[in-house]
Amino acid sequence: MSDCQQKQIDLLLEEISVLKKRLDQSQRMTALGELVSTTTHEFNNVLMTIINYAKMGMRHDDKQTRDKAFDKINNAGMRAAKITNAVLGMARNRSEHFEMTNVAKLIDEAMVLLEREMQKYRISVEMDIDPDLPEVSAIGNQIQQVLMNLLINARQAMSGGGQLVIRLKQNLENKTVDLSVRDYGPGIPQEKLRKIFEPFYSTKSGPDETGKGGTGVGLSTCKNIIEAHGGKIRVESSVGQGTCFTLMLPIEKQQPLIPATRGIAGAVSQINAVSNS
Repeated sequence: MSDCQQKQIDLLLEEISVLKKRLDQSQRMTALGELVSTTTHEFNNVLMTIINYAKMGMRHDDKQTRDKAFDKINNAGMRAAKITNAVLGMARNRSEHFEMTNVAKLIDEAMVLLEREMQKYRISVEMDIDPDLPEVSAIGNQIQQVLMNLLINARQAMSGGGQLVIRLKQNLENKTVDLSVRDYGPGIPQEKLRKIFEPFYSTKSGPDETGKGGTGVGLSTCKNIIEAHGGKIRVESSVGQGTCFTLMLPIEKQQPLIPATRGIAGAVSQINAVSNS
């Protein structure tokens, strides 16, 4: 290979790396935007409840009405505290370094923010979480990004309502903690299932009425994140029976990996093949 060809390959690899970083950043900003939108909507609901019942208590002098108003205000305040704690928990997960992470806590924080949305779309949520699970070596905010993506996808798959099952189990044989998100929606045909982790491929026609979904980068980014953690992501789906995504996260401490490594290595292989032909 000539020096000129090598320089062209180096430049191309640098461009690929920059584009990958921009794509990942775009996906993170999309996820952050959805989180801010969801949280703002939740807080607005809580504030309206507090304001309306405060006005009701001020208009009435009888003890029964005022006690009811205070009870509603207290419940709304507790709900606001839960939302605040969930957001603060996510903020504490902003580290870009591998740390021992409690996956069950990540699930709890995500569900606090999505609870009302699940209720709005008549989604019942079943939680099956093993007690005393070990922590996993992970970048918490990235795992939470994957989880939020899977939960929103599951909700969107059941537009007429349905059941969502979240399971968290320890796999002693593989030395992993396995997190699965299962919906009972229409399922995905096999010809589409094979392409589901490809960049820019989407089974959706576009965003739903909430503005979520349809970009086609979500699941490919999820796959990159989980593989960069030394883990695996699996999907099972049957038409008419629903879809289940499973994340297998290693318990043992992981070394930092570059999510785009495999994609860049593939590009190098293709470039070298062309150069040597």
